[in-house]
Amino acid sequence: MIDVNKAITTTAKTGKIQIGAISALRSAKSKKAKLILLASNCPQSIREDIEYYCRLSEIPVSLFKGESSDLGALCGKPFNVSVLAIKEPGDSNILKITEE
Repeated sequence: MIDVNKAITTTAKTGKIQIGAISALRSAKSKKAKLILLASNCPQSIREDIEYYCRLSEIPVSLFKGESSDLGALCGKPFNVSVLAIKEPGDSNILKITEE
C-alpha cells in the first residue's frame, strides 16, 4: 500500500499537475490527465462533472480522504485545492492508487 500523502507531495514537486476544477475538466476533456484526485469536500456538482468527463475519457478518478485544505497543503499551496489533475507523476507512484 502506498502513502498517498507522500505520493501527492512528490508529484507536486517532480511531476506535472493542474490545480482546480476548470483545469481538471479541460484535462479530462482533452485526455491529457492520467489521474484526477477529488477532495472529500469537493462540491457535488463539480464532482459529477469531473466523473462524467473522466468516464468518457477513461481517466481514473480517486477520492482523497482529506479535505481541500489538506490537499492544498500537500501541493505546497496556501489555498484550498478541491480538484487535482495529474498529468505526469514524476518520481512518485501515485498512479498505483487506482489499483488498490
